[in-house]
Amino acid sequence: MNTVLFDLDGTLLPMDQDVFVQAYVKELGLKAPALGFEAQRLVEVVLKGAAVMAANDGTITNEERFWQLFLGVFGGTPEDYILQFELFYQTEFARVAEAVQPTPLAHQAVQLLKEKGYQVVLATNPIFPRVATLERMRWAGLNPADFSLITTYENSRYAKPNLGYYQEILDKLQLKPEDCLMVGNDVQEDLVAARLGIPVFLVTDDLINVSGEDYSHFPHGDRQGLLEYLRKLPALA
Repeated sequence: MNTVLFDLDGTLLPMDQDVFVQAYVKELGLKAPALGFEAQRLVEVVLKGAAVMAANDGTITNEERFWQLFLGVFGGTPEDYILQFELFYQTEFARVAEAVQPTPLAHQAVQLLKEKGYQVVLATNPIFPRVATLERMRWAGLNPADFSLITTYENSRYAKPNLGYYQEILDKLQLKPEDCLMVGNDVQEDLVAARLGIPVFLVTDDLINVSGEDYSHFPHGDRQGLLEYLRKLPALA
C-alpha cells in the first residue's frame, strides 16, 4: 500500500451533513436574487444537479452533466453563470463554515502520511466545483499541495457510491486496489470501495449509515483512532 484516499465532509472536515446542507442551501437561496433566480427554484435545481451527477454514467464529466440540467431549466450557456457561482463560493459560501467543526487531527493525519512517504488523495464526492472544494479544504486546515489528486466535478465522470468513481481514481494514478486505503465516514458511499478490493477504514465520529449496514468487520474508529491506525502503517520513505 502506498496511497491513502480521504473523504472530506464528515471525515477530514467534521460536520453534521444535514446541518451543512441546510446552511449551504440557505446561503444559495439568499444569493439567488442577485444571480437573477427565484430562491426556491435555484435551490431545487442545484440539489437535483447533485442527484444527476450521482447517477452519471461516465460518458461526460460531472460538470457537463450538471450544466446539461441547469441550462435545460434556465437556458443560456455555462459562461453566463460560472463567474457568478465562483464568486459565491469565494465569498458567501464562507459563512457555511459556521456549520462545521474543524479538527487539527485532519492536518496531523495527512502530514503523518506524507512524512511516511505515502501519496495522499482527496477522494471527496465530486459534486462540487474545484473552487468550493478548495474552500472546504481551507476550513479543514488542509493544504491542497499535499494531495496528488483532488476529485471535483470538473475532473470526474462518476460520483459516489458508483464504483466507477473509485476505478477512475485508480486509473488516473495507475494504481491497483491493494495499493490504496480508503478512509471515509459514509458506509454506503465510502465502504463500497471494498468491492473493488480497496482496503477501507470507517471514521465513526460523524457516521452516515442510512441503510443500517453492519460494518463491524471493517477497520473503524473515531478520528483519534484513525490517527493511531495510520501511525502503525510502515514508513515507505
